[in-house]
Amino acid sequence: MKTGTLKQILLITDGCSNQGDDPIAMAALAKEQGITVNVIGVMDQDVIDEQGLKEIEGISLAGGGVSQVVYAHKLSQTVQMVTRKAMTQTLQGVVNKELQQILGRSHTLEDLPPEKRGEVMEVVDELGETVELEVLILVDTSASMKQKLPTVKEALLDLSLSLNARSGENRFSVFVFPGKKNEVDKLLDWTPRLESLTGVFSKLTTGGITPTGPAINEALQYFKKKRSLRSLLSRDDESFYEESV
Repeated sequence: MKTGTLKQILLITDGCSNQGDDPIAMAALAKEQGITVNVIGVMDQDVIDEQGLKEIEGISLAGGGVSQVVYAHKLSQTVQMVTRKAMTQTLQGVVNKELQQILGRSHTLEDLPPEKRGEVMEVVDELGETVELEVLILVDTSASMKQKLPTVKEALLDLSLSLNARSGENRFSVFVFPGKKNEVDKLLDWTPRLESLTGVFSKLTTGGITPTGPAINEALQYFKKKRSLRSLLSRDDESFYEESV
């Protein structure tokens, strides 16, 4: 069974988008491109307003992912849970497509007898430990997130440790929004480990706006660039030489 690389956008925010593209439309576009969008809403002692909650749920639903609203002190375990839950959800979708090819379009995992379903879920669990994973993390750095950023940093370090316990390859990238001069800034290029965030997070400045839609759009463009580079590098030396001459 070919699963390729699982691609996820993990959005960490504490409020509602208030500038730029519609984030729900951008999440739907991500899903079309095979990228799952997961959202974690971070509360402090306060609550996220109804509009913010609706947007968080709408983004994850449109992006085929998982959403969760949590207090800051529970962020670390939630980030890991949401990432892994989304992986399982995506892999189950892959398995269902395989089953439909074998058994017919109307069949899914739920239609199998209990013992067969258990066997298939074992395969899903095994794939979850071995599949390649790319997670692009979008961190809201609007003014209200200032006190929550140290917790976000710790949660991302824990996520890196947790996922690197798998045998499959991981690559992480981190963007923040709003950026210093742009709506979105790249904080960390693709890396298997997030330890370098420790020094960078303390230097972040927080601003007032929340351009969530543009941030998701920037993440999509970044995935596209990575694909373009990979296809360029995968050409053999001879054809590359011929084109260069």
